[in-house]
Amino acid sequence: MPLPVIGRIMEKTMLYDNLTVSPRGHLLMDGADTSELAKEFGTPLYVLSENRIRENCRKYTEAFRKYFPEGSVPAYAGKALCFRGIYPIIESEGLYADVVSAGEIYTALSAGFPAEKLFFHGSNKTDEEIRFGLDRHVGTFVVDNFSELRALEREAASRGITQDVLLRVTVGLDPHTLDAINTGKVDSQFGTPIETGAAMEILLQTLQMKHLRVLGFHSHIGSQIFDFKPFCDQIDILLDFSAKTREKAGFTPQVLNLGGGFAVPYVESDPKVDIGENIAGIAAHLQAGLEKYGLPAPRIMMEPGRSIVADAGLTLYTAGGVKTIEGYRSYVTVDGGMTDNPRYALYKSSYTVLNASRMNERSDFMCTLAGRCCESGDRIAENILLPKPERGDLIAVLTTGAYNYSMASNYNRIPRPALVILKDGKPRLSVKRETFEDLVKREML
Repeated sequence: MPLPVIGRIMEKTMLYDNLTVSPRGHLLMDGADTSELAKEFGTPLYVLSENRIRENCRKYTEAFRKYFPEGSVPAYAGKALCFRGIYPIIESEGLYADVVSAGEIYTALSAGFPAEKLFFHGSNKTDEEIRFGLDRHVGTFVVDNFSELRALEREAASRGITQDVLLRVTVGLDPHTLDAINTGKVDSQFGTPIETGAAMEILLQTLQMKHLRVLGFHSHIGSQIFDFKPFCDQIDILLDFSAKTREKAGFTPQVLNLGGGFAVPYVESDPKVDIGENIAGIAAHLQAGLEKYGLPAPRIMMEPGRSIVADAGLTLYTAGGVKTIEGYRSYVTVDGGMTDNPRYALYKSSYTVLNASRMNERSDFMCTLAGRCCESGDRIAENILLPKPERGDLIAVLTTGAYNYSMASNYNRIPRPALVILKDGKPRLSVKRETFEDLVKREML
C-alpha cells in the first residue's frame, strides 16, 4: 500500500505561528533565520524556542490554578527532553519535574532544580538509584512494585527518615494510542493493577511501613492522546478505587497524579489540542466524581512532557545526495538521521518537513528523507513534497523538541548534534556538539 502524501504542492505547511518566511525565502523561527543558525552552529542542529516552552508551561499552570483544587501542580516529564538548560525554564514557570533515573536526578539538581520538587519514577529503580535519590532528598518516590517498596523502606529506615511516596497503579484502560506508548493496560510493566487486587495489597503493605508516607496514587494511561475523555475514564476508576481504600484501609488519597499524554500535531492533518479546555473538562468530571463518592478534593498532578517541548523544537539538516530510482521513488539524504531522531525507525512517526532554503518555491518533488546511517530503516519521513533540494540546501524537520535529543545515540560513531535555544529570536548554545574526541575519551586501550 502506498504511503500517504504529506504536504501540499502549492502551499507550505506551517504548523506553528512562530514559523515564518523571510523575503529571501528562508525559514524563520521566532524571527531567527534558520540558515544563519546553521552557518553559525553547523548541522545537524536542534533548535528550541524558549518563548514557546514558556507559553506551553503557562497553558498548564494557568489552567491548573483556574480549574483544579488548590495545591495542584503540573510536573514536567524530563524523559521528553532532559538537559541542564531546560530546568531553570520550567522552575521559573512554576512546574515540578518528574525524573526516571539517577542521571535525570543529577541533571536536574546540577541545574539548581529543587530536590523537593522532584518525583522519582521508574519501573526498575536499582538499589543504588534508591540510595542516590534518598541521599539527595528527592521529594517524592513513585513506587512501582512490591520489591521496590521493600527496598525503599529498608533504605529509608537505615537513614531514620520518612519518605513521601505515591503508589503507581494501572487502571486497565486502552486510550487507543500505539502499543509502544500505551501504559494504562493491565498487562503492563508499569505499576500494580487495580483489577487484580495487587494495588490494594501494595497500599495495605505500604501503610504498615514506618518510614514511608503514602500521599496518594499515580496512574499513566499513555501518550499522544487528543481527547480528554480517556482521562475522565481514568478518574472514574481512580475514584472508585479511592472509595474502596477508604472503606478497607481508612486511606483517602491527598494526591492523584493523572500522568501525562496530551498530544501535539506533527502534521497538518493532526488535530490541535486545547490544553485549557481539556483540563476544564477533566476538572468538571473530577468534581462530579468526588461528589458521587463523597471524597474530599485531592491535589491533582499531571506530567506534561511532549506537549511542553515538542512543538518548541525543530531540527536542521544539510541535504546531501538527491537521487531518483525510476519507477520507484526519489531519495534526499541528510547529514543526520536515526542517530538524532530514532522515532521514525521506532514508531513510523509522521513529521512535517520543509526545505528551509527555498520556502517560496513550489513543493512538487515527492521524496523520502533518509538519514546517513548504514541502515535501510534510517528514514525520517516518506512520501513528502518539497521544492526539489540541491546538495547543501537546509532541510527543517518540525516538532522535534521531544524524544529526539533524549533518544539520540552514537550509532555509526556519529557525534550527537548541538542544541541551541532561542529567546526572543536570539540564539544561545545550550549543548555543545560532540567531537570525535568525546566519542573515545572514556575508552581504554
